[in-house]
Amino acid sequence: MRKVSDTIARLAALRGLQNTHPTSITSADRLSTLGKFGSNPGALQARYYLPADLRNGAPLVVVLHGCTQNAAGYDHHSGWSQLADEAGFALLYPEQQRANNPNLCFNWFLPADTARDYGEVSSIQQMIEAMVVTHGLDRKQIFVTGLSAGGAMAATMLATYPEVFAGGGIIAGLPFGCATTVPEAFDRMRGHGGPSEQELQRLVRKASKHNGEWPRISIWQGSADHTVASANAESIAAQWRGVHKLDQAPTHSTSERGRSRQVWADEAGEAKIEINMIAGMGHGAPIGNGLGTAGPYMLDVGISSTREIARFWGVGDAADSSGAARSRSATPRGETTPSTFQLRAASEEPAKARPAEPPRNDMRGSQAGAVKKAIEDALRAAGLLP
Repeated sequence: MRKVSDTIARLAALRGLQNTHPTSITSADRLSTLGKFGSNPGALQARYYLPADLRNGAPLVVVLHGCTQNAAGYDHHSGWSQLADEAGFALLYPEQQRANNPNLCFNWFLPADTARDYGEVSSIQQMIEAMVVTHGLDRKQIFVTGLSAGGAMAATMLATYPEVFAGGGIIAGLPFGCATTVPEAFDRMRGHGGPSEQELQRLVRKASKHNGEWPRISIWQGSADHTVASANAESIAAQWRGVHKLDQAPTHSTSERGRSRQVWADEAGEAKIEINMIAGMGHGAPIGNGLGTAGPYMLDVGISSTREIARFWGVGDAADSSGAARSRSATPRGETTPSTFQLRAASEEPAKARPAEPPRNDMRGSQAGAVKKAIEDALRAAGLLP
């Protein structure tokens, strides 16, 4: 834990960034609203997108926006619905509400929202179930991705419901379980402290009773990210190497045109974990190469993380002549490198009977005085910003 004086000193600079970006982007809303989908203990909204003539048994991609963002804005800038039209999959966008978090961050570090069958993670799982049942989607091809706080929540979904997901994509996110309080969250984002590699792996195993195949993980990070330290990308990979039984050293690495990539593959040669580090990129999702639109924290660096993540999963290409998308066991083809590297940082399943809810370390009520306010302001200004 950093000293309080250090936290407050950094707050002065961080608060200068507050209100420099729009808090909501609602242009080009292509999404529909999912009505009732369960008990919704996390009090989230659900948005979704279905391409025209979506085939039965299509994949589902769950997309989690970052702080200050909403579902429609993230979809517009990331290009996910554009890719869904091309490749033939459904999209689900859980959406945070200000009553839960004033800055629209998913509460990725609160125990009451990150334990299986509780809070926000339970709401997202209920949305997924409703989408699968209502639209006849393939349970074996469900994926989750997110940016920043959404990336951290994507990691949480993968850990708490690993049997649901075939793969995940974590952009500028954090490992599951690395923080359970506001001060810890702030420190972990800056790359300070945190559980050991062994403890991170234990947290994933403890989060569910899963004993089957584990999701594949694509990790994306900017090397110049001053909001979520790039060390978190390595920590996420370390957390998931345990359940995949992979060596510490990557199977192979590549570096070309500003993108370095480390890949961990199993004995059959299938990539299970990858880290994509974008040189010189700040905090945000990499976009470009004809997909997505630049905006706050949506950075045109000439490469589309949207398309590349989908390819890693095996759902990023248009359906073949039989109309079938590649399955989760298919090996993704090699990545496509951009012709230019331009860094333009355009800066229901019924509710189950449950035990008593775990104590909620709420960031608006768990601490008192100036220290509490300083940490809260820091998180709202930059601590969880996408």
